[in-house]
Amino acid sequence: MTAPAVTSAEILRRAMPPLRRFWAGAASGFLSEASAVALLACSAWLIVRASEQPAVMYLSAAVVGVRAFALSRAAFRYTERLASHDAALRQLAVTRTDLVRRLIPLAPDGLARTRRGSVLGALVDDVDELQNLPLRVVLPLVSSVTVAIGAVVLVAFVWWPAALTLLGCLVLAALVATGWGWAAGSRAERRIAPLRARLADAVLDHLASLDVLVAYGAEHASARRIADADAELRRAVTRRAGAQAGTTALVSLAAGAASLVAVLVTAPAVGDGTLTGPAFAVAVLVPMAVFEVFAAVPAAAAAWRQVRAAAERIAASLPEEVPAGIPSESVPAPTGAAPPLGEGLALRGVSAYWPFAGDGDREALHGVDLTVAPGERVLVVGSSGAGKTTLAHVLLRFLSPSEGRYSLGGTDVATLNPDDVRRTVGLCEQQPMLFDEDIRQNLLFARDTATDAELEAVLERVGLGEWLRERGGLSARVGERGALVSGGQAQRIALARAILHGFPVLVLDEPTAGVDADASDALLTDLLGAVAPEQAIVLISHVAVPDGLVDRTVRLAAGSVV
Repeated sequence: MTAPAVTSAEILRRAMPPLRRFWAGAASGFLSEASAVALLACSAWLIVRASEQPAVMYLSAAVVGVRAFALSRAAFRYTERLASHDAALRQLAVTRTDLVRRLIPLAPDGLARTRRGSVLGALVDDVDELQNLPLRVVLPLVSSVTVAIGAVVLVAFVWWPAALTLLGCLVLAALVATGWGWAAGSRAERRIAPLRARLADAVLDHLASLDVLVAYGAEHASARRIADADAELRRAVTRRAGAQAGTTALVSLAAGAASLVAVLVTAPAVGDGTLTGPAFAVAVLVPMAVFEVFAAVPAAAAAWRQVRAAAERIAASLPEEVPAGIPSESVPAPTGAAPPLGEGLALRGVSAYWPFAGDGDREALHGVDLTVAPGERVLVVGSSGAGKTTLAHVLLRFLSPSEGRYSLGGTDVATLNPDDVRRTVGLCEQQPMLFDEDIRQNLLFARDTATDAELEAVLERVGLGEWLRERGGLSARVGERGALVSGGQAQRIALARAILHGFPVLVLDEPTAGVDADASDALLTDLLGAVAPEQAIVLISHVAVPDGLVDRTVRLAAGSVV
């Protein structure tokens, strides 16, 4: 199904806060920069005029102006930071939410070919980079360019040749500094985010597979890969910093040149009496303040390159089409209610394939017929590659049938939102996802209103009562991805979570995959004995099940029921 096209331009447009939130920060930024220029101009006029020793009454207005501009500069800088960052961070949350919402329909099967570091980079680093569009691109450009134009007009009222030289120096500085930044730093800027993703991939792979790497003596090679990725990223960041430093140096040279040229074009007018001393000071010193403000323009150009590259990477991570075989969440909209199970679920002539399978053998299920009534316990067996996991993903609506019909309570699931289907059909996967939190938090997200007594009762049902007391209660931590518990304990916690949620249909996908053979029968007995009698169970397993635990057995071979 085709999704609305997402381009980098659309992402950049969405990254900009609405005008009703942004205008206060932009106005404050302009007033702060204008106050800085006015402060220097007023100070220059006051110092030179005071040296002429006029009556104090002729200086009082300038003295008040110096104090007022000094205070207003700081005050407007504060309000600019407050208003602009509030607007940018609010919009950043909206942008990140939109990105996650677009990725959700692809999980888990539509993301099979993506690198975790790349997706993490898009969700974190690249989205964070988008906040620089309003803060480091638009706001500085609006403030600096407007103030620079105003300063040129101010100098023109003093002495128009000085205004022309100031304008020429500003244009030249913008072209040279921006060109230098693009030539020296653009390549490094484009490489930084991919290199960060590469480093994240290397670290994630190393930590996730550390036990295997140590067992085979390969941890040093993996550590070297991390070090190499870190060194390359550091070099790119250093090159970018060098380019930015060079840009700042060029702007500083242009500021000095503008003041020197201003001296050359205004000195004759002072000599013949056309221009007064205080006016001469204003014409010569204002360019220094203007260039201090104008230095943000080349920096904004560098920030724009980084923001645009981040938007392009985000757009690349959001496919224009949901891969065939992945259900779309766009139609129909979720209702937030679990579809009734009715007389059960039924598959009629269902075929399905993995989205990124090779063309030679795409279908993993072929014409499968399966019915599961409420309270029925069905065992699905088959060798590795027989299609058992594909069947589980079809039942959960992670995959859509390419042929046939899947109905739930007599309703075709194609007319239901996948999230709604998963409110009726739940899954205990082969490797349960346990978060690095305590046992309580790992259960509460299934039903956040559950009391501690209810949590302890459901753990008792799955055979973890004694273990829970030995661990010190619900506050005991389970470690990253359940590192502090055994495979069987992780399966029991996952089942407790599913029972707490109350799925009418529960799919157990290879629950004994991480358990030794001696404990397999005991685990299956406890798992199936803990569920409510009215719950339908689809048990997927490649091992034999003790007698009396299931009502019937369905065998898969080469994707078909035999």
